[in-house]
Amino acid sequence: MRIGYTSGVYDLFHIGHINLLKNAKGLCDRLIVGITVDELVKYKSKLAVIPFEERIEIVRNIKYVDAAIPQTNLDKYETWKKLHFDILFVGDDWYNSPRWNSTEKKFKEVGVRVIYLPYTKNTSSTIINETLNKLRLL
Repeated sequence: MRIGYTSGVYDLFHIGHINLLKNAKGLCDRLIVGITVDELVKYKSKLAVIPFEERIEIVRNIKYVDAAIPQTNLDKYETWKKLHFDILFVGDDWYNSPRWNSTEKKFKEVGVRVIYLPYTKNTSSTIINETLNKLRLL
């Protein structure tokens, strides 16, 4: 059984989230999704619009997701020590970045594949939030 893992904020849930989860599930037998807790979202100097408890409940109810768990740490290797997943899925917007090159190297040493999935262009929680803010000013 191949266990896959991905994580994210999953705020203002949109088609890009579905695309990532659907593609990830197609490449593993069991998909575990880490949902970033509100306190950790602040690492992006942002606040989630949707509270953590609601975001995790939304993701738990997506048919491609076998388990949704709190992500309390950005260190994927620490998460792997607990879950022992075989594949780590990440958006291809991170491909070849210094952080992810280092992450890939570390995971290769323990036999974990890092797979970059297509990032859905023209949609993101950030774009949706910016659009809503502009509409509120009208």
